[in-house]
Amino acid sequence: MPVPVDDGEQARLAALHELAQLDSPREERFDRVVRLAQRLFGTSSAFVSLVDADRLYYKAEVGLGAVEAPRLDSFCTVVISEPTTLVVPDARTDPRFADNPYVLGAPNVRFYAGHPITSAGGHRIGTLCLLDTEPREFSEAEAHLLRDLALWVEKELITEDELQRAGQVQANLLPRTVPVLPGFELAAQCLPARQVGGDFYDWQVVPDGFVLTLADVMGKGMPAAIVAATVRAVLRASGRRLSVEEALRGAEEALEEDLQAAGSFVTCVRLHVDPASGAVRYADAGHGLTLVLRADGAVERLEPTGAPLGLSFEEVRQGASTSLGHGDLLVSFSDGVLDLFDGTLASVDRTRELLDGATGARDAVDRLLAAARRHPDRPDDVTVVALARRPA
Repeated sequence: MPVPVDDGEQARLAALHELAQLDSPREERFDRVVRLAQRLFGTSSAFVSLVDADRLYYKAEVGLGAVEAPRLDSFCTVVISEPTTLVVPDARTDPRFADNPYVLGAPNVRFYAGHPITSAGGHRIGTLCLLDTEPREFSEAEAHLLRDLALWVEKELITEDELQRAGQVQANLLPRTVPVLPGFELAAQCLPARQVGGDFYDWQVVPDGFVLTLADVMGKGMPAAIVAATVRAVLRASGRRLSVEEALRGAEEALEEDLQAAGSFVTCVRLHVDPASGAVRYADAGHGLTLVLRADGAVERLEPTGAPLGLSFEEVRQGASTSLGHGDLLVSFSDGVLDLFDGTLASVDRTRELLDGATGARDAVDRLLAAARRHPDRPDDVTVVALARRPA
């Protein structure tokens, strides 16, 4: 009979769907567990099932040769009804399963053992199961081992879910709206290599113009994302009252102990733009990946004015100046763009070639992001900020 969809089942299904794992591709981290389980217990099959409303989706399996199966009459439905391991030594003699079609016919289940997999919120959303066509006993030690393997799967699922949530939080920290800047077009985008990354960009309108920031934290994943969020907060707090040089120095002083503890450093470029004149004052902490493409075809690269944050060793932060004329385009990008080529500074020229003929800031960003998407296995985050001064 169908499973009743009460409030508890609705909450369980919601938790399952939030994981976004149904119908997802096979992954080695789960395949590894079921291969190990089959070898350890010597069964014909081992699998990870996610229990949806009316079907089982096999996130990983060995010995089944299937992607999904109807939930009706499944052993997994019984498994998720209790927090403990279900062990069925011989299904033919178990009154709960003796008449089960999976026992009377293919796959001719005799032995079965399954442990529930629980979401971060405590809902039992799936199982790790063993199946064999011959009856067998299952010791308490074996049951403990199966539970430990199920906890391994559970940890992988929860970690993935937490990373997805962290990625959403990080994305929400990026600017959500583009300010109206008469005479200019502004665009930016960040494409993390993983769910979360160590790059960020930001902008602020200040009384005498606007400030742009692009930063890249050494490292990847959650540790780099935490440092990036901290750097962003410190720089944003000082954005309205300090020059670009002072802001970088203040951030470095505030974060010195944290960066040392994390064993990390941050490359960062911060630019102040006067929209009336096009004058640009910038401070570059070891970044060096900002190009100004002039309307006449000339190209200027803004060189670093100091070491990365966390590596300056008490040096005084310096700034420099340039300007944007009508029709000029400024593009700053993270070193993940260089990794699309050979990863060296020689790749700056290749990047410039991608930008040749760009019609504006949005077009420039789209060109570099399109190149990044052609490398789905890229090792680093790709972040681009572009500012174009419209023709007179």
